[in-house]
Amino acid sequence: MFIFYQPGIDQEEHYLDKEESRHCIKVLRKQEGDSIQIADGKGHFYQAVISQANDKKCTFSITKTSIIPKDNFSIHIALSPTKNIDRTEWFVEKAVEIGVHHISFILCENSERKVLKLDRLERKAISAMKQSQHAYLPEIHPLISLQSFLKQQATEAEKYIAYLGDEPSPQLINATQARQNYVVLIGPEGDFSSKEVKMAVENGFKAVSLGNSRLRTETAGIVACHSLQLLQQLAASPFAESRNT
Repeated sequence: MFIFYQPGIDQEEHYLDKEESRHCIKVLRKQEGDSIQIADGKGHFYQAVISQANDKKCTFSITKTSIIPKDNFSIHIALSPTKNIDRTEWFVEKAVEIGVHHISFILCENSERKVLKLDRLERKAISAMKQSQHAYLPEIHPLISLQSFLKQQATEAEKYIAYLGDEPSPQLINATQARQNYVVLIGPEGDFSSKEVKMAVENGFKAVSLGNSRLRTETAGIVACHSLQLLQQLAASPFAESRNT
């Protein structure tokens, strides 16, 4: 079933916003009395029935509410936005589908994009959340300097920086354990400068590798996100113990 997104659904009058209403009534041809499913991006799924099929303000009544527990881990990818905005949008879309929890954008010495508008990226995130039927909408944070970002990070998170260093680094999936909070730094196409790497290490970040291939920025972000999600699934597998013996 197609999932609609409507935040703030605990209000007395229940309705879809203009864009979702148009899609529901004009595109999907839903009518009064039809059932729909709605997510609020905060962990709730709602079964509802359309009470007024208006393409500008589709009202509905809730018949069932489901609460989805939060993950017991958190994936935070901090990435330098690409010069081609389409590639950054692709990263956001796919990372949300895979299961990222936070996305930050960092301004580095070699960054080619200095300005970033979040509106379209947030719409991409909403679309991906609905497509993948996630209950939670990831937080997307505005572009800030790498130095400012490093100062904001909590000490309890597992912190990693993926870069092409001279010394070999452990694979991300092998460098950490499941059920943690993770922050992974992904640099621009020209990579982090040696000064930035030193600054990150001084702030508790550990160097990791994402494989033997030289990856584009947005691909590296996807690989990092997928690696950490895969780690959770492997740890939860009934075969996990046998693999370690």
